[in-house]
Amino acid sequence: MAIMFDQFRIVTDPVGDSVALSAIFAVLPLLTLFVLLGAVRMRAWLAGVISLAVALVVAVTVYAMPAGQALLSATEGAAFGFFPILWIVINAIWVYNLTVVSGHFDVLRRSMERVSPDMRIQAVIVAFCFGALLEALAGFGTPVAVTVVMLMALGFRPIKAAAVALIANTAPVAFGALATPITTLGTVTAGAADDPRLNPDTLGAMVGRQTPVLAVVVPLVLVAVIDGKRGVRQTWPVALVAGVVFAGAQFAASNYISVPLTDIIAALLAAAAVMLLLRIWRPVESPDLSAHREDAENAANRDRGGGAEGSESSLTSAGPGPGKAVQLETPPRDSGAEILRAYAPYLIIIVIFSIANLGPIKDALAEEPWTTAFGWPGLDVLGANGKPLASTTFTLGWLPAAGTLMILAGLLTAMVLRVRPARAIKAYGHTYVELRHAIVTVMAVLALAYVLNQSGQTNTLGEFLAQAGGFFVFLSPILGWIGVAVTGSDTSANALFGALQVQTAADAGLDPVLLAAANSSGGVLGKMISPQNLAIAASAVGMAGKEGDIFRRVVGWSVALLLVMCVLVALQGTPVLDWMVPTAP
Repeated sequence: MAIMFDQFRIVTDPVGDSVALSAIFAVLPLLTLFVLLGAVRMRAWLAGVISLAVALVVAVTVYAMPAGQALLSATEGAAFGFFPILWIVINAIWVYNLTVVSGHFDVLRRSMERVSPDMRIQAVIVAFCFGALLEALAGFGTPVAVTVVMLMALGFRPIKAAAVALIANTAPVAFGALATPITTLGTVTAGAADDPRLNPDTLGAMVGRQTPVLAVVVPLVLVAVIDGKRGVRQTWPVALVAGVVFAGAQFAASNYISVPLTDIIAALLAAAAVMLLLRIWRPVESPDLSAHREDAENAANRDRGGGAEGSESSLTSAGPGPGKAVQLETPPRDSGAEILRAYAPYLIIIVIFSIANLGPIKDALAEEPWTTAFGWPGLDVLGANGKPLASTTFTLGWLPAAGTLMILAGLLTAMVLRVRPARAIKAYGHTYVELRHAIVTVMAVLALAYVLNQSGQTNTLGEFLAQAGGFFVFLSPILGWIGVAVTGSDTSANALFGALQVQTAADAGLDPVLLAAANSSGGVLGKMISPQNLAIAASAVGMAGKEGDIFRRVVGWSVALLLVMCVLVALQGTPVLDWMVPTAP
């Protein structure tokens, strides 16, 4: 039994002293995950558990990691998956659920509808601005599920609503769920290379110098998807203002204010900028782009002997049918006080996190008894250099953790929204039930990541990929894109590939901060084509089973924007743009 818990030292070439042969075994857990999710279309939580089992078998039988050490490594990863990652997500979604049960989510939606009757502008406000706010608080598919229903309520045809919601859910993803992907990236890369910049603050700053480029473009893409060239020509001012303000705020917040608050600040400022612009500017026309109008046109074509135009009509019908009058109910007028309450949860979150991130308070909360760090019991792993791995130390910041702060925000939200304690507690329990599969998935994927990293499998893949040399800078975002496309989560992709990116950078003489950030920035573009997100969108619009139709609507944009990110990262790895990479503190 003693050998199960003996000290373990990482070896990168356990098979015939060959990195190439060892890499064949090291890639098996990831290949298993990709095949089960992408080809077999297995449920994510089950695919994660099976892939974890494969990683454990490879660690023990190929890398000679003691079974006890391998299991302890998995338990540490699973624990980190719950705290702080799921601790953030669960409590953030609880705050959102409080707005739903109190009815103030509908108030928020109606306030956005009244800003402009133009559906193209409504899409920018709802899918881009409000979707980014939801991403900031919850992530993990919540923005798509919520905004796609809102877009349909505004009159969008289902397949177009799905495409718009998916494309919009890109630029804010890296800082979603209070920057959970960045927090994860900082944790899994710590110790992977001897670089003090591998921490959430610096990595967040680097991502904040990449994803704003997407933020400028995405609103223009949205109006193009909705109304083609006419949409861009008539509404480019509002799309550009939303994109530029969001991009500027995302850069400033991630670099100079607070990484966890980045998307909240950017989303609110972008929405405010759009509303201010609409006070002095309106598009020359606001064409009726609703599903009801398209149904009427198709009915007229059929009456004239023509067929229904467009594939959307053949896919689904969102209107009452040809020849039937559309009865539109006049939405209730909400008072200024109710509208203020609807926005209150987000203002509360900003205030709480701003206070917690003030220098003296942040430093105090990082000390005992509010934060404690300890070696994971029984886990004794040395790196290839013979030094203990930093990842074997578990940091428990129970009070300053974003999830704990979200609980405080939720309690204040319940008071402001007048949600009774019993109802708030019921909503909290419902949140756990709602996320039960996501909880297992995230814990399994993080356990998988820790086993890969602490057994040496990640090191092996890093050395193998380093043979690509400087060209790997261009490929780096693609690795993150594949990870998110398969797992559906930038957090999971960072957990899987963050250390691999850093290891590859160290072996190839590249900048580890640039490549680690590129993993997250490239990953956000895989969100719109991930099977999980496609399934969420399809289910929300009543197109279950037709995910392929939605996929074809968005895959071109995903690839095109990914190439833009690859070029940007490649240039940041050269003297042309290397000034954008943060230097050592």
